[in-house]
Amino acid sequence: MNTFEKKLHSILAHFEDVRIKINNLTEFDTPKSIALSKEFSELSIVAEKINDLFSKQQELKDLCELISNKDDLEMAKMAETEYLELKDEIPNIEHQIKVLLLPKDIDDDKGAILEIRAGTGGEEAGLFGADLFKMYELYANLHGWKFEVLELNETGLGAVKEASASISGKGVFARLKFESGVHRVQRVPETEASGRVHTSAATVAVLPEVEEFDIKIDEKDLQIDTYRASGAGGQHVNKTDSAVRITHIPTGTVVAVQDERSQHRNREKAMKILRSKIYEHERENRERDRSQTRKSQVGTGDRSERIRTYNFPQGRVSDHRINFSLYKIDKVMDGSALDEIIDKLIEVDQAERLASDQTESLTTVNHNN
Repeated sequence: MNTFEKKLHSILAHFEDVRIKINNLTEFDTPKSIALSKEFSELSIVAEKINDLFSKQQELKDLCELISNKDDLEMAKMAETEYLELKDEIPNIEHQIKVLLLPKDIDDDKGAILEIRAGTGGEEAGLFGADLFKMYELYANLHGWKFEVLELNETGLGAVKEASASISGKGVFARLKFESGVHRVQRVPETEASGRVHTSAATVAVLPEVEEFDIKIDEKDLQIDTYRASGAGGQHVNKTDSAVRITHIPTGTVVAVQDERSQHRNREKAMKILRSKIYEHERENRERDRSQTRKSQVGTGDRSERIRTYNFPQGRVSDHRINFSLYKIDKVMDGSALDEIIDKLIEVDQAERLASDQTESLTTVNHNN
């Protein structure tokens, strides 16, 4: 039995141990029972795949015996055909198990805070920022996620200087975390009489949405300022100091929200964004430590990195990190084809992590020898 098979048998034994503990529970809805149920749910997916693998491996051995039976040549020929099909199927199941066993990102199950800021390109950059914000809203709706606007700073011409939203639902951060970076657009602006293609950009940031218990913020570390909210062109939204600016003094993080007429509601939204920003800062430090041993071209999350180009004349969307292009720009912008890009990003990230794990395993073996 090789190391991989030993590991799989160990997982099945642990899965059975968790099953017994759950069956012996006398109290439910306690932290212990909730943790056990979550672990059982996660392990059951892996255990099912492992059992499927072992079943097919046994079937392969049985077919070998039938092939070697010279008394029934017709049966041996049928068994050989099944054997070849099964032999091709087993590596795929092993790969699926290895992907399931990759270390989980602790933030994958969280919601996300989406932030979009217009970059270079003037008014066209703001229009593109508005298009991206709408794209993610449509994408969220397709997945049945809740999309709540936190801040929308518009210019009055349909463009946005900056916009932010809270997206909540199952696996939101897991699917959106690779969207952080500079998104570039190439198209002819509606105001361009000569038909010349312009290039502009917008920056996207996706932060894991965290609750108060995820990160502790001391009120003494906050400077809270209120001011009168204003809309496009400097027109007052209302005549009270409803806008809120919160500064986290230790990190210098500043969040301002003026979207709501209520100062209390703006403060709630600002604190939600602030918690995510501070948590993300700590997350980046953790990832920086990990990346010393593994440099991933997909998962850097660097907001200054140009990650994608939307070329409207060619109908093409290209993700530069994985050299992948999709000629479905309209379907990407309405959210319906965005999964094709995200699935590819996740696939490449998993492949990199698997390759990294194998390299580390070889290094460990060589070191021990």
